[in-house]
Amino acid sequence: MALDPVAPTDTPPPRRSAITFRAILIGLLLMPPNVYWCLQVEGIWHSGHPSALSLFWNVVFTILILLAINLRIKRYAPRWALTQGEFIVIYIILYMATALAGHDSLQLQLPSLAMPWYFATDSNHYSTLLQPFLPKWLTVSQESVIKPFFEGHSSLFAEGHWKVWVIPVFWWTLFVAALGLVLICTSVFLRRQWTEHEKLSYPIIQLPLAMTEGGGQVAFFANKWFWAGFLAVAALDLLNGLHTFVPALPFIRVRHDQHVWSNAFHTFPWNRMGTLVVPFCPFLVALGFFLPLDLSFSIWFFFLFSKLQNVIAAVVPLPDAPELPYPVEQTAGALLVLCLYVLWMARGHLRGVWHTIAGFRERLDDRDEPVSYRTAALGLALGLGFLYWFSRQAGMTPGVIIAFFAIYGVIAIMVSRIRAELGPPAHEMVGVNSFRMLITFQGAKQLGPHNLIMNPLYYWFTGRGYRTQIMPPMMEGFKMAERAGISARGLGWIMLLGLYAGGIAVYVIGIQLSYVNDKAFNGMTAHNHGQIQQTAAWIEGINRIDQVTNWPRIIALLAAMAFTAFMMFMRLHSLKWPFHPAGYALSMTFGVDYYWMCMLIAWGLKSLVLRYGGYALYRKVLPLCYGVLLGEYVVGAFWSVYSLFIHQPIYDFSPG
Repeated sequence: MALDPVAPTDTPPPRRSAITFRAILIGLLLMPPNVYWCLQVEGIWHSGHPSALSLFWNVVFTILILLAINLRIKRYAPRWALTQGEFIVIYIILYMATALAGHDSLQLQLPSLAMPWYFATDSNHYSTLLQPFLPKWLTVSQESVIKPFFEGHSSLFAEGHWKVWVIPVFWWTLFVAALGLVLICTSVFLRRQWTEHEKLSYPIIQLPLAMTEGGGQVAFFANKWFWAGFLAVAALDLLNGLHTFVPALPFIRVRHDQHVWSNAFHTFPWNRMGTLVVPFCPFLVALGFFLPLDLSFSIWFFFLFSKLQNVIAAVVPLPDAPELPYPVEQTAGALLVLCLYVLWMARGHLRGVWHTIAGFRERLDDRDEPVSYRTAALGLALGLGFLYWFSRQAGMTPGVIIAFFAIYGVIAIMVSRIRAELGPPAHEMVGVNSFRMLITFQGAKQLGPHNLIMNPLYYWFTGRGYRTQIMPPMMEGFKMAERAGISARGLGWIMLLGLYAGGIAVYVIGIQLSYVNDKAFNGMTAHNHGQIQQTAAWIEGINRIDQVTNWPRIIALLAAMAFTAFMMFMRLHSLKWPFHPAGYALSMTFGVDYYWMCMLIAWGLKSLVLRYGGYALYRKVLPLCYGVLLGEYVVGAFWSVYSLFIHQPIYDFSPG
């Protein structure tokens, strides 16, 4: 690989910075209401789901309101108007906070900090199986504090409740910052390879970039095709929202859970395919237009392939493989092979990064990176050191800690890569997590209770589904800066600020909401209570486990690795190969259910557009897609905001 030697006299000066005090201030001021919004509609009501998609609609709606204000400022006081770079800074801060407040993040963790005590009974034996091993400095066990936390009608600031929460919240916010620092530094090392060398397209950022170009332009909103798409879907969501108040009005069913086709299959073996829901959400079809054709095809093809696997497993059962067809292991195997390929492709660049850090003669020019490579290396070391120390203090053993975070790193990198290269509407991969992989290879007996007990406490960042994984928006933020022609220098610190401040906001607002509401975190309590029960079962069964290694799972994982490697080989050697391995990884576990039919529709329509109109027609169709997206986001967000004022959910347009 040819390195970029440092030559200050020949290298152009770095691009202008987008970081201003007012952009940071606006982002921080808008953070608490967005966190409250997300926690209330998702965590309390299990509705709305702003964080369940790759493109968070609460953030897009907030940016759109700012753009409307900025257009007026540009007209009457242009010197005071926000630039596109400042909008990117605000976008990043809000995205970091929403990712932490979202479905698959701290919403999951908040109940788990007190759940093993509140739900303890004589029958589940939590008092002997879980409580002795839980770190007291990371959890809350006082009955007078946790009873109103789950039953409501109280306050975080009543009767000194906050004094009990302050210590675990202090440590967990530091953990969030350390984890974020590790991912930011990893993103810095990979940024140039993905953005400049491989030139990945980052489909998710197309709409935010188009909206904020030039600090917002009237021309973006003046396109007739934009308004055609906007008004059509806005009318649909307006009608469906009004149906809540006037049931006599028609209701147009488009959500996945409103069309359950599997109910029609009653005979064996087709009744073993699992739930088959069929979504027809217009905005998901619009998002599908931004995807490469091979991915949109692979998503719906492998989704149906997963259902067929269930049918075949019912017809040809294997007594020694009770979890057949092992969808989690198939996903894990695919992710591992894809990660190895991605790192192999980046080997030359990473060697240059190492030369720069070590001070070799030929090194990369990192003056326009978010932070210098040496600073990133120091940050990575400090972050990993804190995560290791934190986990050791919690009782985990050294080898398990290293393996646990290594598996998590593979997942984080691959979710980011899939988003950067392909931009799926969501990337939920339920069940693929570090503890499952460790138990597969070692067994619960060898891990022991001191390691297993961290499963429900760490489940928020490696377990539920990764829809709110915090590394993908980091890479997208760096790409947005590059596309906008501004310097990414300092954006890493902005992301770290957004994560730390966002973590504090999520804990304070989330805990307060739980004390105020009598049915707080309904969906999230159910999700993480399952992990509490699973962990108790692991610990209870330790002495009864004879086989420490789960060979059927390992064989399924190896088979998936071989199949993924074959697909990668065919993809590299045949231009006509239609399957993308990322579609296979995404579609094996639950998550694609929300949008598989929308991908089929988008794939069919985009294929026709490109075949008969070429890229020129595709460019003309993009404003229509922008209009459909914003039409649903604006009206759907309006109903969601209105629900906060009337204290009840209204119309749920977004799957989750």
